[in-house]
Amino acid sequence: MLNDAHIGTSFSKVYLLTGRTDMRKGMTQLASLIEMQFKLDPHQKGVLFLFCGRNRRKLKGLLWEGDGYLLLSKELSDGKYIWPNDISEMKDLSDEQYRLLMSGFAIESSIKSTTPKYIG
Repeated sequence: MLNDAHIGTSFSKVYLLTGRTDMRKGMTQLASLIEMQFKLDPHQKGVLFLFCGRNRRKLKGLLWEGDGYLLLSKELSDGKYIWPNDISEMKDLSDEQYRLLMSGFAIESSIKSTTPKYIG
């Protein structure tokens, strides 16, 4: 389901909560984290919130379906997710970034572009 889902069809929006999340947290604790730390409403129907643990092999997703939460979990059999470290951020993912993440790729370029300076 997570690999085949697309923003706009399966999910109206996908948020990635950066930094490490204690993967022992359940639905109500994750919803509380969304409300308290990021000031967002976890009761938005069709909005997927993604969390990642310390070892970066496992993702958790929290999705409000209108009548209750759905808690999703995905663990990679080999490799690790490339997950942003900044604990104070939440990223609104595009469909392309979501597909990259679910395929095991980085969602942000590690190449920093510099504009050449004109010397004249």
